[in-house]
Amino acid sequence: MSDVSHPPRTAAVIPAAGRGVRLGPGAPKALRTLNGTPMLIHAVRAMAASRAVTLVVVVAPPDDAPGVKTLLTDLALPDRTDIAVVPGGETRQESVRLGLEAIPDDIEIVLVHDAARPLVPVDTVDAVIEAVRDGAPAVVPALPLTDTVKEVEPAPPGHPTDPEPVVATPERARLRAVQTPQGFDRDTLVNAHRTMAAAGGDGATDCAGMVERLGAPVVVVPGHEEAFKVTRPLDLVLAEAVLARRRANDGF
Repeated sequence: MSDVSHPPRTAAVIPAAGRGVRLGPGAPKALRTLNGTPMLIHAVRAMAASRAVTLVVVVAPPDDAPGVKTLLTDLALPDRTDIAVVPGGETRQESVRLGLEAIPDDIEIVLVHDAARPLVPVDTVDAVIEAVRDGAPAVVPALPLTDTVKEVEPAPPGHPTDPEPVVATPERARLRAVQTPQGFDRDTLVNAHRTMAAAGGDGATDCAGMVERLGAPVVVVPGHEEAFKVTRPLDLVLAEAVLARRRANDGF
């Protein structure tokens, strides 16, 4: 009998149920196109590019899950990678939880990746997975900040253009801009979602923040400048430029 142990299996959950209003009117953000291909497909391919990822779960808009499933039906992925589509919820937290529920019990590592980060390199994906394999319960890729950050007292509702008093200037060397995919020990992430749901709140702005609230450690690995989030129209222009450079240099 062989003594060779197999690495834990990894699945990626891609919540893609948001509307993305800051990109302007039109299709949901995940279905906006880059180089003629929906961002969601780019994001799925980015996860499947990692040899460790054996399943990608796409959490679709609740009213368009069949359409998303049709969109992904003929998508060519490596033979090692399966894909599933489930309807999402009203919030990102609920959508991730629904994606988690669709993952088989033998999956030990879960990535949560923004569909709006379609260009994350595979080396970043692999670095996150490796850190979880090495024992970290939660891992986030991140970049150092280049701008000075100010903490302010927000303007009152209905007065977004009012001057906002500065409260503090955090030490920039201690700050990081967090990206995705974020990686987790499956049990840790399930526990975080269960705990936040029981508390009746929306948790945090990302899954790692939910894990932090449990008191579990979260570690950072180097992110990548091309893993930026496509949020505004200018980001679409930048993403197209990155794809054009990849095609020219790598035949991507």
